[in-house]
Amino acid sequence: MRMYDVIEKKRDGLELTSEEIQFFINGYTNGDIPDYQVSSLLMAIYFQDMTKDERANLTQAMVESGDQIDLSAISGIKVDKHSTGGVGDTTTLILAPLVASLGVPVAKMSGRGLGHTGGTIDKLEAVPGFHVEITNDQFIELVNKNKVAVIGQSGNLTPADKKLYSLRDVTATVNSIPLIASSIMSKKIASGADAIVLDVKTGAGAFMKELDDARDLAEAMVAIGNKVGRNTMAVISDMSQPLGNAIGNALEVKEAIDTLQGKGPDDLTELCLTLGSQMVVLASKASNIEEARIKLRENLLNGKAFDHFKLFLESQGGDVRVADHPETLPQAAYKIELPARTSGTVSEIIADDIGTAAMLLGAGRATKESQIDLAVGIVLHKKVGDAVGVGESLLTIHANQDSVDDVKDKLYASITISEHVTEAPTLIYDTITK
Repeated sequence: MRMYDVIEKKRDGLELTSEEIQFFINGYTNGDIPDYQVSSLLMAIYFQDMTKDERANLTQAMVESGDQIDLSAISGIKVDKHSTGGVGDTTTLILAPLVASLGVPVAKMSGRGLGHTGGTIDKLEAVPGFHVEITNDQFIELVNKNKVAVIGQSGNLTPADKKLYSLRDVTATVNSIPLIASSIMSKKIASGADAIVLDVKTGAGAFMKELDDARDLAEAMVAIGNKVGRNTMAVISDMSQPLGNAIGNALEVKEAIDTLQGKGPDDLTELCLTLGSQMVVLASKASNIEEARIKLRENLLNGKAFDHFKLFLESQGGDVRVADHPETLPQAAYKIELPARTSGTVSEIIADDIGTAAMLLGAGRATKESQIDLAVGIVLHKKVGDAVGVGESLLTIHANQDSVDDVKDKLYASITISEHVTEAPTLIYDTITK
């Protein structure tokens, strides 16, 4: 088999066999096939697309290029959740203990962030003493015992994806549905879950800015997951404005604590109930979505979800006192209000730009080598659709520098106040199943 023939076949719009895809993935991972030939194939895929079988075969070949996590020693149906990313997305911190409080095993592997704020692992490390580096045996033991554990991703999951993504990034082939879908799903499948709930974002703060593109990606990933034997569904949710009110690592942990006590922002709570209900049904802990939702809401209100969060922190070495005293989380030296310059209704909050402002404060990483300041960030007091008076605070900047004029300018440019009444955006656009 020659790589030249594989490239030619896809260039002409023909379907690649599983053997041809395996040949290309193995050869590239092992260094036997050069970058220039793989670049050519990626561009052919970009223009010619892939069939459902090709997408599933590409994903499976990427899964098999490295380690695969065996979670069979964990009893029950293991359900994973993945978000395509956004600004203020704190759902994992809430969903892991909330869903686990109903007996659903949540064995979660999460990553660090590159961009607006830290990833789930960075946020958890805002809790003093919390350990994300534990052995696989400890990980499995904790999930069997407490139904929840979250650890950092292992080093050799899907090496083919890492190589391919680096190449896509410099060859203008990132925005390809089959390549995006296989990249995301390969990591989820290699992580060992039995079922997968996907939160596909759309809007200004999302990778997929347009709803139709988000729907295409969601349908592609659901098809791949089910094709390779993982019960998979997707929710398409809004990211035109930040989710919840907090953007920043320790600030998001505090917001998660509030939400687990039934006092969180409406949009964050609603999305967690929506995603959590799907997880509970896939784990066969409820017969339908409505039953699952009722059970989850009960545990938010009766304290069981909050107690499970404390157990989760304590089991991985975290200082459980932060749950009752979130003021012990890292605190910024300065709290600076951003007053509204006009009266009216907030008609737009550009999520991407709010995230960039948070990164300028130090809440995120501009490069992999950047150091995150866990204390800094932004807390919104107004969302789209809210009325505001001149001089009223739109948000609070949490900073470790007294001069933040560049951040203020960015934030003012990100928020539009209109004379006309504006409704809050739709939060949940669609649900994609088999």
